[in-house]
Amino acid sequence: MFKVHFLSRKEVERLLGMKEALEVVEKAFRLQAEGKSIMPPKLYLDLPDYQGDFRAMPAYIDGTAGIKWVSVYPNNRGHNSPTVMATIILCDPNTGCPLAVMDGTHITNMRTGAAGGVAVKYLARKDSGVIGMIGGGMQARTQLLAISEVLQRIQEVKVFDQRRDVSLRCVEEMGAKLNINIRPVETIEEATEADIVVMTTPSRKPIIKKDYIRPGTHINAIGADAAGKQELEPDLLRSAKIIVDDMEQASHSGEINVPLSKNLIGVENIYSTLGEIVANYKKGRENNEEITIFDSTGLAVQDIICGKLVYEKAKEKQIQGLELL
Repeated sequence: MFKVHFLSRKEVERLLGMKEALEVVEKAFRLQAEGKSIMPPKLYLDLPDYQGDFRAMPAYIDGTAGIKWVSVYPNNRGHNSPTVMATIILCDPNTGCPLAVMDGTHITNMRTGAAGGVAVKYLARKDSGVIGMIGGGMQARTQLLAISEVLQRIQEVKVFDQRRDVSLRCVEEMGAKLNINIRPVETIEEATEADIVVMTTPSRKPIIKKDYIRPGTHINAIGADAAGKQELEPDLLRSAKIIVDDMEQASHSGEINVPLSKNLIGVENIYSTLGEIVANYKKGRENNEEITIFDSTGLAVQDIICGKLVYEKAKEKQIQGLELL
């Protein structure tokens, strides 16, 4: 007999907050850089006839093995459903027995936001106070939630989304939640007049030009998470210090995937992984003038380490599991 915990989204939401997510995601970056994790590349199941795709993301980290099965359907906004939906399975690496099956949607949102928060901690200027958000959906909100835990003080947040109603909902929700100065803006250019720029769009063509970005800006490039997606023009990439979450994943599905495939940038343009900076193998920001870019593709090790935390807290709170043969 072994006991499997089945955890709903509401239960996962109660068990995982942003402060805890930041701690374990930073740990995941460090363990990954130290060679203490195993993470095969994402496996994509593309379904062009259905306007979406599925991704299988297995990993081993911190004594736990698991996999996330996640769908990405950009048009789900029109169906009043989340763009990203996921399920995570955790297993005991000693026996192979399943430990937990849990909603992975909240974990995906939180770990993606936390990764952006860790990037801001190590790469943004210490006096950063103005944030520009390009895209106002769920990923933008968790990015802002994480950044608010990292920055000493947020002076202003500017939100641009092609759909103004999305911008307004983001402003209303995050303004109430964080009690900050946040407002919608009419153009991308206005949003990028900031110390930190957060990109969370599904764009397949560059929408941020080099001329938009001031010296000393840090950019979280979150939206490009599949082949063919890109948000930043190659000239901007060539002028910046590029940090990726994982070189192999970023090369085929991150912000750098298109310019790399077209030889508009080379591997020599990539400075390091974020894990190498967290583990103190490489320096982060070195002066107040350089432009830094974090290319985030989303890592299975982040999902599994967050899932492990949720599972351990579920056991502590004696949330009942189901006994299986």
